[in-house]
Amino acid sequence: MARVTWTRRRALAAAAAALAAPHVRAAGAGQPKVVVVGGGAGGATAARYLVQGGGLDVTLVEPTRAYYSCFFSNLHIGGLRSMASLAHDYGRIAAEGVEVIHDTAIAIDRDRREVGLAGGVVLPYDRLVLSPGVDFVEGAVPGWDITQAGRMPHAYKSAGDQTELLKAQIEAMPEGGLYCMIAPPNPYRCPPAPYERISMVAHRLKQINPTAKILIADPKDHYSKQALFEEAWDKYYGGMITRLGPDFGGDVVSVDPGAMEVDIDGEVNRVDVCNVIPAMKAGWICDRAGLTEGDWAPVMPVTMQSRIDESIHVLGDAADQGDMPKAAFAATGQAKAAAMAVRAALLGARAFPPRYANACWSFLAPDDVVKLADTFRAGEEKIERVDRVISQMNEDPALRRRNAEEAVAWYDAITADIFG
Repeated sequence: MARVTWTRRRALAAAAAALAAPHVRAAGAGQPKVVVVGGGAGGATAARYLVQGGGLDVTLVEPTRAYYSCFFSNLHIGGLRSMASLAHDYGRIAAEGVEVIHDTAIAIDRDRREVGLAGGVVLPYDRLVLSPGVDFVEGAVPGWDITQAGRMPHAYKSAGDQTELLKAQIEAMPEGGLYCMIAPPNPYRCPPAPYERISMVAHRLKQINPTAKILIADPKDHYSKQALFEEAWDKYYGGMITRLGPDFGGDVVSVDPGAMEVDIDGEVNRVDVCNVIPAMKAGWICDRAGLTEGDWAPVMPVTMQSRIDESIHVLGDAADQGDMPKAAFAATGQAKAAAMAVRAALLGARAFPPRYANACWSFLAPDDVVKLADTFRAGEEKIERVDRVISQMNEDPALRRRNAEEAVAWYDAITADIFG
């Protein structure tokens, strides 16, 4: 998947050039102007819901012409789903009246309410919606940075080339080889996803390389759905998977990509594939705009407005909003809340209390899927969890198969809601 890669120095230089000699886009027909940055689950949903009902001039800025969903991308690694089935374009969103610009937002002038693009265009806004996803914390895994992703892929910021690379590396492992995952610390995008990936890698290796081994270096004491994953690993992939948590050095890890070595608390392991998933932070444009406190962008729970600039709404993985996980389902609900708040502020439309929920399905094996579902409410200080339902251990296989069918139906429904 083609994507513009920006170093901080390059971004600053381009931003200065764009704002020094800008091509300023005028708002259309006197309508309030809303710019949405980021065309993933949060941003694309926000753009669609903002334009519904008319009255707003909505522009969506997204560098890629095809979006490959991170959610369900583990199934491609496991051989259960094609990459083409994860691809979505912006044609329907554009047909609904959203101006879609395939470019990269590189600067935000909050005083002038303008977004500078890499191509030199400057977009004025009355409200700005940011849904830039995540970036990686520099130096989080000693020995690794983004330039090493061709040798030790992350396959986590977005699906596409990185997912294909990791899959190819796994399938090219020598007989009895070693796949190592370096898991991220909290908080990070989609809490169960690294462990679903382990399940899918194990499923694929069981088919093509049954004597291969999997090693997880994990800095966390516990992780989402842990008992369910470990029950499944014993059942389906016995003896293949070893996880080293912080008690066994999983939080003291460095890598040598050239030698394909992973050092776990002083013990050097020669590996055949290394999947490095570093610590995460809000997409860098949030920090450049001065909207972050620490690694994330704090927001108001009802409207998803930035606590630093109320003319900006921050959605999804980049937002520090409380108890909701960083996940696609969560991002779409936040997008709808933000869209309703923006239409209320700019057009006087009626706003209702937002409904927040999240659900995620994790594939343990092709017909064995577990589910977690949460409901939330907008509290005074944060989005608060109200209730949780989660799969239980030793469930009826028929129930797990129905979960698999439900997961596929959910994917079809949510992508239709996001992209039209």
